[in-house]
Amino acid sequence: MAFLGSQLPSPVSQQSEDDGSLIFTGGAPAEVVVRLSQSKVTVSEFAGVWQSPGQFTVKPRRVGTLLWGRLPETPLINALSALIKGAREMRQSRYRPCASCGEKQPPELLVGDDVCPACSEPQTYRVH
Repeated sequence: MAFLGSQLPSPVSQQSEDDGSLIFTGGAPAEVVVRLSQSKVTVSEFAGVWQSPGQFTVKPRRVGTLLWGRLPETPLINALSALIKGAREMRQSRYRPCASCGEKQPPELLVGDDVCPACSEPQTYRVH
């Protein structure tokens, strides 16, 4: 588990599932999701869909699964590192520029005509 925390982009969140597996999500915005069970480790690219305004459902895209108990430590670490790197690259390749400011954003954050949240908010002006 410490290895996962060191390989995932910061910050890393961790949650327990009812089946005893652990889910690690790395990045802000999220980039990689790793599910660790008693026999497998699955690495996924973070993804999801908007079910309705205000309701985003996470639906990770699986990159690969390793049966970690069957691999020696060094090959396991190398394979896991490669899967995490691949998932990050896949996620970042989907980022698109904001139509207003040009800053790259994950696709789920772009609203309307591909505008980021900061550019879509009404501007407030201060009187000096």
